[in-house]
Amino acid sequence: MFPINVNGETHRAESSPDKPLLWVLRDELGLKGTKYGCGVGVCGACVVLIDGEPNHACMVPLARVGDRKVVTIEGLSADHPVVQAWIAEQVPQCGYCQPAQMLSAAALIERRRSPTDADIDAAMSGVLCRCGTYARIRRAVHAASARKPGAPKPLRLPELLSDLPPDAGAAPNQWVWINSAGTVTLMVNHSEMGQGALTALAALAAEELDVEIEQVRTVFAPADKRYENGYWGGAQFTGGSSSIRGEWARLRKAAAKTRLRLTEAAARRWGVDAGACRTESGCVVHAPSGRRLAYGELAEAAARLAVPRRAPLKQPDEFRYIGRPLPRLDIPAMCLGKTRYGIDIAVPGALVAVVARPPVFGGSVKRFDDKGARAVPGVRQVLAIASGVAVAADDFWSALRGREALRVEWDAGGHARLSSGRTERELTAALDRKGRVVKDRGDAPRALKRAQRVVESVYRTPYLAHVTIEPMNCVAHVRRDACDLWVGTQHQSDTQEVAARIAGLPKSRVRVHTQFLGGGFGRRLETDFAAEAVELSKALGVPVQVIWTRADDLQHDRYRPAHAMRVRASLDGNGRPAAWMMRIAGSEFALEGIEMPYAVPALREEHVEIESPLPTGYWRSVGASNNAFAIECFIDELANRAGRDPLEYRLALLAKAPRHAAVLRYAGERAGWGAPLKAGSGRGLAVYESFGSVVAQVVEVSIVQEAIRVERVVCAIDCGTVVLPDAVHAQLEGSIAFGLSAALKEQIRVASGRVQQASFEDYPILTLAEMPAVETYILESGAEPGGVGEPAVPVVAPALANAVFAATGRRLRRLPLRLGASQARRS
Repeated sequence: MFPINVNGETHRAESSPDKPLLWVLRDELGLKGTKYGCGVGVCGACVVLIDGEPNHACMVPLARVGDRKVVTIEGLSADHPVVQAWIAEQVPQCGYCQPAQMLSAAALIERRRSPTDADIDAAMSGVLCRCGTYARIRRAVHAASARKPGAPKPLRLPELLSDLPPDAGAAPNQWVWINSAGTVTLMVNHSEMGQGALTALAALAAEELDVEIEQVRTVFAPADKRYENGYWGGAQFTGGSSSIRGEWARLRKAAAKTRLRLTEAAARRWGVDAGACRTESGCVVHAPSGRRLAYGELAEAAARLAVPRRAPLKQPDEFRYIGRPLPRLDIPAMCLGKTRYGIDIAVPGALVAVVARPPVFGGSVKRFDDKGARAVPGVRQVLAIASGVAVAADDFWSALRGREALRVEWDAGGHARLSSGRTERELTAALDRKGRVVKDRGDAPRALKRAQRVVESVYRTPYLAHVTIEPMNCVAHVRRDACDLWVGTQHQSDTQEVAARIAGLPKSRVRVHTQFLGGGFGRRLETDFAAEAVELSKALGVPVQVIWTRADDLQHDRYRPAHAMRVRASLDGNGRPAAWMMRIAGSEFALEGIEMPYAVPALREEHVEIESPLPTGYWRSVGASNNAFAIECFIDELANRAGRDPLEYRLALLAKAPRHAAVLRYAGERAGWGAPLKAGSGRGLAVYESFGSVVAQVVEVSIVQEAIRVERVVCAIDCGTVVLPDAVHAQLEGSIAFGLSAALKEQIRVASGRVQQASFEDYPILTLAEMPAVETYILESGAEPGGVGEPAVPVVAPALANAVFAATGRRLRRLPLRLGASQARRS
């Protein structure tokens, strides 16, 4: 037993001396604000303060803590300058890494009262943020260090629930409950992974209900066909930048109809005409007499009234919340370490399991020796499951040590000779095959054959991982007649269906309790990690939490596919494209998100689908992330061949695409397009439409000793009507960081059928020190809302590659971008 001082209190830890402090804090003391992200001291998610200095809790054995004082995020008071600054600057997106960011910031401002940007870079770059909140982190550190003593801003913690509470009250429909106190409980059918959906949907409901946003508490909806995605339909899931697009009309109409029923209930009680009544701040008011009734007094009666066929929606000039500055409801809890993610769920009696999976794709278990694993204290069971061999134990640390002691002989299967080079050769060969014609206007092949000036290039993109900072995890509890899952999922319907199949139960007996997600990016649309938890719980007869390690996460992902595109175009006498032909090779996820806005008389698009030997899935912006790179770089090549300015060249071809032209022109103006830059620097631009929105970016780079440094990114978006303006800016900032990381750093490498990377050391992502200055602008068009979480991602890589060309004269046609003989050629 070890005495340990945490947040000013002395505890007695009963763990073994070599157990990492991280798991003592989480498992024994219940301090879940300290997060697991990699387990090898690279991601920084587990940072705590020990005697005031940041330490990776995953790397500090309990025995080394001694009498030193440990502070976790729970030890920062609500009035701490860092907490106040983080909330004021609205820093978090998914929030998973933010406790570590805040503790690092607290230590920094304690030793340097006025830190410089260089100080911030040095102190904060060891904590990774996949959401890309770096610009806001920097602002918040400066704000915290400058905060004057005095009364802090009062902190309100809205109720954020994963299950419907018993005091919800009356339910006029499947979205809204109102209790006698007037509290509105809103059922949220989308997952919250940092995009601000929870707050935006609450704003839509509060707007049309005519209640104060402070009256609204939220509940994540159970898996139920009534809550299917309002944009895509067919299932309940969050993806494709659809949270607001799907519920913009549906949720507002439901709230407006509820408002009418409340008004009618009040009118009947008073014996007056409903037309003489109005609503405000959760009350119905009879204008002539001044009488008023709170919604809580009317909810029961209103729920019994017939649902009106129509309800007028508010007009933009009546909006109180839509399009107005509104802080996110979930950020205060994130900044106090109170948000519960899937990995934080603790079900009484649960075992924790890790799974040894075949290292080669398509491999299987031949046999295994579990004697060493079973000898590890805390290990309770070792068993084969569909995905490999599972070790179940009292806690994660014991299960992980048990897996390390496990001996498995694998059958490599048919992919033992798979490599990255082989995949590229297959994609290259596919470009020489005739593909399925998807678009065909004019006769591009004939025009190209007759043309005098033809430009041709091939662009390549690699496999990419999602690397959410919260690894995959799920808790399942299977009983004879029911199954419960606690999971951060993007796909409630598939999770329920898979669990029902494995548990042998009807779907109606499977309950999915959605938790906050520590990043999604499409990875949590999959159900592999949930399936493992259900299978293990059924086999062992107890609740089981499956947790993946970072190596598991990297080596068994559902990857963004690799792809190749060959583009050919002919130029007329004025240098404009007369014919354009593109042939795209890749798996299905790479053969979508293809948009060609430029006016070209003859256009042909062909797809050559090849089966991916690696499992692939949805990755933030999906195929647009592959294809925008090729299309927007190639149009830049044509401008260069025509001797034209890249901006003016594009604008001349966008006469029939006014939204593209508007954001492109605006981004160029704000970036100072055409203004001189210092030697070794360059600007590049790109514009692309995806998920109902159009984004343009201008990137400025400097080149020093063949290293690409991004100095500035200017981004403009037309996403139609905006619900939460600050959340839009946050998503653009984060998307730029995500896109830069992919463009400069990321690629999955395969050799002998195995992914070679195992941590953020060999699969690095962008750090705070590498984040450029970012400016974001919103051009509202009055259209219905478009997507926001993904459309800025595809634009980054081509704008960056075009900037590198402007600075060096070398054209990079392969991601990630590298300046070198094998990567670049002069154009």
